[in-house]
Amino acid sequence: MPNEKKHNSVNELDEESETSDQFAKNKVKFEIYGEEMIEKRVKLSGNSGRVYLPPNWVGHKVKIIRL
Repeated sequence: MPNEKKHNSVNELDEESETSDQFAKNKVKFEIYGEEMIEKRVKLSGNSGRVYLPPNWVGHKVKIIRL
């Protein structure tokens, strides 16, 4: 019976890796170190998009990642 459990967990791992492989085809993983994060929705602004950030962020370097 212990062998059956190991066999089942191996199958589960195979299924998880297949799922993560499918997910990885459409997504990219970023690892970023920073001081603060805000999650917002981009609003329409004319022919473009706009995200408002706190005024104390003015002059600082930011990175935007589309989820």
